[in-house]
Amino acid sequence: MNTDAKKLVKIVGISIFLLFIVIYAFFRSEALIFGVKIKNVNIVDGSKVTNNILEITGNAKNAVNLTLNDRPISIDQRGNFDETIILSLGYNVISIKAKDKFGNNDEKIYKLIY
Repeated sequence: MNTDAKKLVKIVGISIFLLFIVIYAFFRSEALIFGVKIKNVNIVDGSKVTNNILEITGNAKNAVNLTLNDRPISIDQRGNFDETIILSLGYNVISIKAKDKFGNNDEKIYKLIY
């Protein structure tokens, strides 16, 4: 092998290694970059419900603190939550707030009529 081919192989090898480091750093810092998101909540905003007992499920990925109407609720390792509440007659406001370990927040507010 001549010296130009050796230099080319060396440059390509270093480039691949640096690319691997950048991709690894991105995946490790995904929670910091994208923050916390509340999603897949089974409530339709503005809907009318006929039962006063409502089971709320959803996902809050990367959350360490989750509240439902300012009351802490538990989440599993994947961020899934499942909570049951009782609706009062008339207009109800349901607030779900999530916070991650970096201080990022997300809030979803749903309005229901019972």
